[in-house]
Amino acid sequence: MRRQSPLRRERVISAQVVLAVLTLCAALVLAFGCSHKQQTASTPPPAALPTETAPEPAPSAPAPVPSLTADEEFADTHTPLRTETGVASWYGPPYHNRVGANGLVYDQNGISAAHRTLPMGSLIRVTNVKNGQSAVMRVTDRGPFVAGRIIDLSIGAAKAVGLWRAGTGEVRIDVFSTPKPMDEGGRWCVQIGAFLNQESALRLQSELEHEYRTANVIEFQGPTGYWVRIRPANDDRTLAVSIARSLQPAEGQAWLVRLD
Repeated sequence: MRRQSPLRRERVISAQVVLAVLTLCAALVLAFGCSHKQQTASTPPPAALPTETAPEPAPSAPAPVPSLTADEEFADTHTPLRTETGVASWYGPPYHNRVGANGLVYDQNGISAAHRTLPMGSLIRVTNVKNGQSAVMRVTDRGPFVAGRIIDLSIGAAKAVGLWRAGTGEVRIDVFSTPKPMDEGGRWCVQIGAFLNQESALRLQSELEHEYRTANVIEFQGPTGYWVRIRPANDDRTLAVSIARSLQPAEGQAWLVRLD
């Protein structure tokens, strides 16, 4: 058997050593590579946005108190000159937008009243006796020409005192000022009607002209029928009162009415 030379044997050993070292390195690399866990960068969660809260509602301002008119202030600071009570009603169509007794167009939605004897333009307060509601207004028209009633209210005034739905009701009338004296002077007449047909009115006119020769007797048509008016000489109040008391018309009623 041939024996290896020492040099060759030394080379073989060296190669074995190198191979062993390489094997060991490969094993170490494999071991560390398998056991290493890849680190991943963790992204922090986004910062929470501040919660939006609804703004607190501003405190509601108190409802404005309607300012008083000059007429209301006057009524609130003065003592009534006269007070009367009775039944009130209201009137609207067919009088709406027609010229009233004061010469102005009547507005049913305004606040006004019709009275037979108070001076035109008188300042009054009407109070509903049942509920205490009241309103200050002016007399702008003549009426009511219905037995048992003392005042006619516009629709606006009737609503203001809580009388519109009922139609009629007991009221108190406080008079605060009048352009002219209530108990003396003035221009007066007697009004008779209303007649459903003109023939009845004309017939009464003819009769009254013969009976009251010094008076001016006229016939005219109103929104609800025909009327006859007797105006005594000089529109004298005393004569008008006397005529109204003596008349007993077969049709219609006689009313003492102030013209001014």
